[in-house]
Amino acid sequence: MAAVMERSFIEICGFERETLPRFREITINLGLNALPGGVKYPDTAGGFHYEDSGKLLSVTSNRFIHWSTSGDSVQLVEQSLDTNLLNNSVRLKFPHCPLLPGGVHIQETVNNVIILIVTNQTVHRLVLLHPTRMYRSELVSEQMQSIFTDMGKLSLQDPAHSAVIPSGVAGGGAGHAATPSTSAAWLGQQGEAHYALAMPTGGIMIVTLPSADSQDAVSVLELKRSSVMQRLAGWMPSAIRGDQSPGDLALSLAARELEDDTFIFALCHDNKLRMWSYRDQTCVMEADMLEYVPAGADVHRLAGQSHRLRLSFSPATGLCLAVYLAAPSHSQFTVLQLAAGYNNRYGLDHISTLFDTQETLVDFMLTPSDIWALWLDESNQTVVKLISYEHSERSQWNQVFVQPLPEDEVSIGVDQDPRETYLDVLFSPLRFTASAIVKALQIYKRASERTVDLSWDALKKEVTIAVEDELQSSVTEFEFSQEEYRLLQVEFWSKFYACCLQYQEALSTPLGLMVNTQTSMVCLLKKGLVSFLLPCFAVDHLYLYCDEYLSSEVETPLTEDPELARDVLQLVQCLRLVSEAVPGDVAYEMERALDQLEAPENTAEQVLDHLLDHDNEDVVENIQSKLQDIRSPLAAMGLLLRELDLETDPEANPDPPLTAGQSLNVRISLSQLYGSSVMVSVVCQALSHTAMTRALCCRDLLLLQHLYLRLDDNVFLAGGAQLLQLQQDLIPRTSHLLSSYLLLQHTCQSLACALPLDIIDANLQHLSVLEMSDSLSLATNRSVLSPQTVLELFYQGVARKSIISQLYSQQQGPTAGLAMLHWPHMVSSVVQLLAQQLWPSNPGFQFPECLMANCQYTQLQEYIRLIQPWCQVNMGSCSFMLGQCYLANGEGQKALECFKKASPEVEKEEFLLRVAGADEEEAASSPLLQYYNKVLRLLEDVGLPELVIQLASLAITVSTTDLRSQAALWTRIFKHHLDLGHNSEAYEALVQNPDSSRQLDCLRQLVVVLCERSQLQDLVRFSYINLHDEVVSIIESRARAVDLMTHNYYELLYAFHTNRHNFRKAGTVMFEYGMRLGREVRTRQGLQKQVNCYLAALNCLRLMKPAYAWIVQPTSGAVYERPGASPKRNYDGEFATGPVSRQIDILELKDLEREYILARSRLTLAEQDSPSTAIAGSASAVEMVSLLVQTGLFDCALSLCQTFKLPLTSVFEGLAFKCIKLQYGGDESQNEAWNWLAANQLSTVITTKESSATDEAWRLLASYLERYPTQNALHHHCVINKLLSHGVPLPDWLVNAYKGVDTAALLRLYLNFDLLDAAAELVLEYVDALLGKGHQYFGIERPLSATAPLVWLPYTSIDQLLQSLNETQTNANIYNRLRDKLDDYHKLVDQTSRRRLQAQ
Repeated sequence: MAAVMERSFIEICGFERETLPRFREITINLGLNALPGGVKYPDTAGGFHYEDSGKLLSVTSNRFIHWSTSGDSVQLVEQSLDTNLLNNSVRLKFPHCPLLPGGVHIQETVNNVIILIVTNQTVHRLVLLHPTRMYRSELVSEQMQSIFTDMGKLSLQDPAHSAVIPSGVAGGGAGHAATPSTSAAWLGQQGEAHYALAMPTGGIMIVTLPSADSQDAVSVLELKRSSVMQRLAGWMPSAIRGDQSPGDLALSLAARELEDDTFIFALCHDNKLRMWSYRDQTCVMEADMLEYVPAGADVHRLAGQSHRLRLSFSPATGLCLAVYLAAPSHSQFTVLQLAAGYNNRYGLDHISTLFDTQETLVDFMLTPSDIWALWLDESNQTVVKLISYEHSERSQWNQVFVQPLPEDEVSIGVDQDPRETYLDVLFSPLRFTASAIVKALQIYKRASERTVDLSWDALKKEVTIAVEDELQSSVTEFEFSQEEYRLLQVEFWSKFYACCLQYQEALSTPLGLMVNTQTSMVCLLKKGLVSFLLPCFAVDHLYLYCDEYLSSEVETPLTEDPELARDVLQLVQCLRLVSEAVPGDVAYEMERALDQLEAPENTAEQVLDHLLDHDNEDVVENIQSKLQDIRSPLAAMGLLLRELDLETDPEANPDPPLTAGQSLNVRISLSQLYGSSVMVSVVCQALSHTAMTRALCCRDLLLLQHLYLRLDDNVFLAGGAQLLQLQQDLIPRTSHLLSSYLLLQHTCQSLACALPLDIIDANLQHLSVLEMSDSLSLATNRSVLSPQTVLELFYQGVARKSIISQLYSQQQGPTAGLAMLHWPHMVSSVVQLLAQQLWPSNPGFQFPECLMANCQYTQLQEYIRLIQPWCQVNMGSCSFMLGQCYLANGEGQKALECFKKASPEVEKEEFLLRVAGADEEEAASSPLLQYYNKVLRLLEDVGLPELVIQLASLAITVSTTDLRSQAALWTRIFKHHLDLGHNSEAYEALVQNPDSSRQLDCLRQLVVVLCERSQLQDLVRFSYINLHDEVVSIIESRARAVDLMTHNYYELLYAFHTNRHNFRKAGTVMFEYGMRLGREVRTRQGLQKQVNCYLAALNCLRLMKPAYAWIVQPTSGAVYERPGASPKRNYDGEFATGPVSRQIDILELKDLEREYILARSRLTLAEQDSPSTAIAGSASAVEMVSLLVQTGLFDCALSLCQTFKLPLTSVFEGLAFKCIKLQYGGDESQNEAWNWLAANQLSTVITTKESSATDEAWRLLASYLERYPTQNALHHHCVINKLLSHGVPLPDWLVNAYKGVDTAALLRLYLNFDLLDAAAELVLEYVDALLGKGHQYFGIERPLSATAPLVWLPYTSIDQLLQSLNETQTNANIYNRLRDKLDDYHKLVDQTSRRRLQAQ
């Protein structure tokens, strides 16, 4: 731990940069008017700390209240260093009643916090609930309610809370306008409030406000030296006051409860200290303070009006008093201890007298060991000092390094924009509060309305608009040069800057001090803000302290060697001379050069050349003379550099987590310790101030070292060895430290950016890919109106918990050192440890991690830009982070180069090892391969496949011996090539994969994706060396598993086999495709595909030699096992038995042709009659004939019958029935008939006359009968039978055609349907034909004759006919004719027979 000066402090402003302080306004109006000729009281401020504020396990730890008064209002603010308090600011206004000095007093009881307020006319008591009674537990959470939350609910005008001071006391009687000059207050044991008022005519009046539950009235008591008188309110004690001398006027009052009495101490105008007993109402002690003034002092010139009195009590020392006596030339503090004697007689023991020459004392505080004093010097600058009064002979005032106001002028570079430069200065941390900027803006805009709450960016925009509008309104010329415009910008911006500076100075006016004796925390209370006093580190103390104090080796805690200490003092004095010698513009240019990454050594040489060239005041000679007093300059420099270096031991054990061996209460309290926004601001501003101070120290030391090199080494350095040490060791170390502190300074002042939700979500996604989202926390408690620096972001989100854990682990006991939170030790340790966590040479990498986790990519890029040229620690991690930034900004190629650059450091740097944290499946891989895998996932998550391919290709060269990793990388390359459409490259990656299972997965994906993209040519043309069967298996399994109509895997297989001239497999595939289409797709489109499939299969077999033109018929309904499929089980859980082998059917070309004809018939039917599509898909040949006939597709039906060797009778019967329907149907049936008639091809076309659909149907039937003759005219028979069965007269052409083939069968048909007349006529004609009349119509070659072939008559049918005719009387005539004709025939037969016999 760096050395800390116990008696040296530095002021750190704790303001938050919110737009306007959010004070709730509460007015307490008792209906009073302003007193005539009222006194104007000065603004005052004070503070109160809880009794348990120094205890860790208390709800009031590090919690305090401060207030400031101005006129008739008081502002009360409760703050905590551990948690953010809600509703913690309130402004009380007492119209026409200014607050008295010392008019605010806060005291706590077990259940309440009581605020006592005194104005010139009223007294008030505010009873608020104590924090321990507000919450259910003592645990501190991230946000808690302040005790002021419910103040607005109190009836503050009620007599229980407020009372008017009797007019005789407040106004000095009728006609008097005198008011009390100062006051004090305390709380009685019974809850009553006592107010001590110093009356302007001398004496002390005690106004008592009874307890809230009492019905008593307000009482008034006057204290005087001779006696005590008590009167009711309204009594005028003018007679008593008349004998008081002006010297009795109390200038400062204080009250203290001791044992069972309360004592009021009054420092009076006559330089006497009087002590009054409230219980006895007597003055128990009077002491002349002039007795403690040194002899020879001009006591008559003591300015009594400026005297002050303070009390301090501790169990060890008892009650101590400090009396400040002011004089024009000098002033003194007299510290006295109250000593009790017999019979209530008290005395004062002198402890010490301390002198000082400051002009105006603002406030001072007394502690059990020290005096803290606040002055304003002649130039109105704040001066704060402390001194120990315990050993006055050896004590001296220790000056506090107060925070200076912002610089009066802003340096603007030649290449800088004035507006941007001024905005950066105005809105950067450590300089201006938002209140100052808002007030300056209102004046600058001359606006009467108040500026409402604006965000930081909105306020910045308002300022820009206001200044630019003012500039534009002042321009009268339309054209002017760029330089003229630049000068105008500087003029108007400097005007606004001066206005802000003026208000910032007003807000920084000091009003008082607050000392927390429980934690030793000291605060400086100013008009518009509160600053904290932090212990100053030794090296900072030496550099900042003025020369007149820097003279004692004792003041150098860096070493115990007095000689070396003296050299260090001399060296620091030389550094101060160097600092004073460097002009502001040169220092600014040097800082800019370093920001542009120029080497510090080169920049220092240039600055030194400038100093030597412009050394008009012999500054360099003065420095040289000082250097002569340094005996061992290199040792002094080395000691100073060691103290400046914050590098820690890399082998130090990490701090235990907060949860190790601690109770829940301790863990929760530690988790919130120093976590409030106020503390965050204080710690980060303290580190910023330290970084700036030490950067200047390093700069001056570097200049001094180069000055050594310019001088004669024989004078200052003992030989060339020291010169070599200076050149090769000290100067590089100083240069490195300078760069490090400049980096810290930049970090402290860099503002964090507000984030949109989409960027946060994307970043969380990236962190989850890297598996780092659990280790990094996103800061969510940032106020919109209070932009954080990246340092505050880091401290709040990451560093604080680890720092507190480290501090806790350093304690000797489980609660030692934390039961009392000692502010100087704790805050200096926190700042030091925070600086070490940020120190670039330390191995920790939490700060860049935090920036990445919070999406601060611009700030992270700038941080890496500043650190990369000179820091050799965590270089790989920085490259990785830079890659993350490029990735977030969409610069993928740059990101990839950074990731590659970081890869050699993976096994060397802890952060990269965490990034490469092994998954379970990657546990056996090397850290480098794990790192590559994480980056590959990150690139995949962002969506940069080209970069994934590049990095995976690089990773393959590393994983030469790790086949598992190689397989994963080749798989990744394949995937992204395939996604990008690089089919050839994807295939090459597939072939290179050493893992057969991954290779098969990739192959399956390749097939599926190329099919979905319809890039089948690429899929077919690949050679698939050693993978042919796998490809076929994959495509077959996919073909059998997916929808036939949306995927074309069968067609792919067909093309695949055809391309390799495997026609049998190609035909088999298409035949299977057709089978499945017929079974699964009952649509017209499916039938069309089926026809095409069978045609393709036929084509394949026809391309083969006839002997080999066959295929194996795929089994209908077979279950095709996929590669790698799990075995199937039955309902009992047992493995199912394998399928029973079936007989293999061989299909030849003719079998395929039959299937093709059947499929084409189905398609024809579907095209003609859509409703029949679903039925036709699974119909057999016989069923299809019936369906075709019903639809009127007779040509197709006949073709199908011939192919499958089916009888044609059903076709002829169906056509005959169609003709019958047309014969007796109407016009509608006629119109419908043309549709199916058009689907059948007629043999001839009649053009001579107009033909009807009926005629065309009969003609089609006639053509079929003619085209498909059969033995015995079976088709004619079935047609005639069909017609007769429906009672339709037979067409002559049909009768003529049939009787010429089978007259007997026709006769039988007539008889069957009882057509006797037609049958008789047929027999008559037939007999005439046999007899030679028309024999050619009956197919008789020659009529009956002796030389002709034998002829016959169907006697059975004729006998039946005759019998039937004979039985009916109506047919007698035709019966006789038939008998006569038969008789003629028989005669001829007899003659012919005889002649033939004779001829033989």
